This record gives sequence, structure tokens and C-alpha cells, in this order.
Amino acid sequence: MEGVLVARAVEPESGSNDASYVHESACLNCDSALIGSHCHACGQAAHVHRTLGAFFHDLLHGVFHFEGKIWRTLPMLAFRPGELTRRYIDGQRASFVSPLALFLFSVFLLFAVYHQTEKEAESDPQVSVSDTNDKTLTGEVSVRKSLAALQSKRAALAAKGEDTDAIEGQIEGQQAALEIMREVKGYSASNDENFSDIETLNQAVKRFKANPGLMAYKAQSYAYKYSWALIPISVPFLWLLFPFNRRFHLYDHTVFVTYSLSFMTLLGALAMIISAVGLAAVAGFLMLVPPLHMYKQLRGAYGVSRVGGVLRASALAVFAFVALLMFTILIAAQSGS
Repeated sequence: MEGVLVARAVEPESGSNDASYVHESACLNCDSALIGSHCHACGQAAHVHRTLGAFFHDLLHGVFHFEGKIWRTLPMLAFRPGELTRRYIDGQRASFVSPLALFLFSVFLLFAVYHQTEKEAESDPQVSVSDTNDKTLTGEVSVRKSLAALQSKRAALAAKGEDTDAIEGQIEGQQAALEIMREVKGYSASNDENFSDIETLNQAVKRFKANPGLMAYKAQSYAYKYSWALIPISVPFLWLLFPFNRRFHLYDHTVFVTYSLSFMTLLGALAMIISAVGLAAVAGFLMLVPPLHMYKQLRGAYGVSRVGGVLRASALAVFAFVALLMFTILIAAQSGS
């Protein structure tokens, strides 16, 4: 908006008269004869802007290409998802943002919000498990030496017939610390075991333990790049709700899944923002929204009954969890490669 204001100051006459447009009798893109405000052959506008102000207008139009579409699409996505899905499938494309465009925008927004609201890690992400084990071993040796000194002092006091209650408390504290260190050491040793039968996942888990900060960064990067994979992963699960039904096709399921994922992604971004402003309880309440949204979308998109909608929404919630788990395994495998 600031750019538009600057452009208006530079060219105050921009858009105020016919000088801001070039009137043509033939399309400047494909040279077809013009009939109306747009070329009937390629769709380019008949009037071509040639001003700085128009350039920034096109920039805003590109960023918010959704223009009126976004304000028609988002309310329906939130409150009438089934109707939105069905109308798009039936051919009403010009009125709404396409499912894929909305999904990509939602993913971008989710990660942008995440990076703005994430908290600083309390521990140094570059500290590896081996470093932790070395420090644990050094601490254990120190505690053992201290414990041996206290026990010798207690024996000396006992030999003199003096009170040893105070030193007994110190010995008990050192013994408790030694026991904790042994447990930590045993836990670290057990973590060297394989995580699963899939070697790629085992490597990913080991690398995460060795450098959790780097692996978390790689996981975020791969999750952003491969977010689209959630669509083909989820479509077969939705097909299972209507197996061999000739009324609905894979295209219908793909539109349903993509709009649903867009809503869930936007809901996740909203939950992050709410949590960041200190309303974690409200953000937790949003966890109740996805099943209801699935139910409303199933009812509107497929015309199922109330009972059928409840049963299918319940199954879809389970399928969504499985799909998300599969996606997580995919990202973990990519991060560990």
C-alpha cells in the first residue's frame, strides 16, 4: 500500500484519464481482433496499463489475486465447506479460489506464523548426545570422589563418638545424585538401539539425537517442500468411505481433501497466533473444530445422511491421523537421508 501511495505521488494523473490505458483494436498478445474488454482468444485485457501506479496495482492484484474470490471462499470454507466443495466440483470455478492455490497459500502462511511465534529453545541445539554422555561421566566421577570423602569423614566422626546426622544427610544427597546419573547413562545407552525395522528411520532418529537442532531445521524444510504430498496420501483414505461409488470420482475426493487440508492448515496457523498472545486454553478448544468441519463438509459435498455423516466423519478423523503419521514418517526418512 505504501508503494501505491508513492506511485500516486510520482504520477498523480495515473488512472485519472484515458492516458493510463492504451486502446487497441487488436490483442497485443495474440493479435486477434478485440471484441469487448478482453481478448476472446487468449483472455488478455484489451486495455494495457503503462503507468507506475498500474504496476503496483498489478503487484497487489498478484499477491491478493484472490481479490473478491478470497472473501467468498474463506467464509464458505469455514462455515459451509461442503457447499463450497460441491459448487467447485460442479463447475463454479471463477467465483472461488482453487483448492490447490488456497492450500499452497495456507501452507506458506502456517510456516510464516510458526517462525514468528516459535519460542527460543531453552537448551543449546548444538549439544550432542555424546557431549551429554561425556558430561554425565565426568559428573559421576566427581560425585563418587565426593561421596568417598564424606564416608571417610563420617567414619572419623563416628570413631570420635561425635554426631554424624548432618553428614548422613549429605551422603544421602550424593547417593541420590549418583543414582540419577546412572539412570541417565542407562537411558542414553538404550537409545542406541534401533528405533524400528526401517533402517532409514533408524538413521534419522540417531541423527536427531546427535544434533536435534539441525534435524529439526531439516524436518521443517522438508515438511514445507513436501506438504503437497498430504493430498495424494489422503485421497485413497477418502475413497474408502465411498468404495466403488460411481457418483463420486477421484477428482471429487481430491477437491474435498485439498479444501479440507487448507482449512486445517489455516486453523493451525490461527491456533499458533492465539497461543502466542497467551490464550492457550482457547487454542486448545480449537482442537474440537476439525471433526465438526469434516462432518459438515461430508454432508454438503456428498449429500450423506446425518448418521452417515457422523460415521464417515469418525472414520475420516482416524484416516486423517494415519495419513499425518505416514507424512511424518516420510519427512523423517527424508531428513535422515
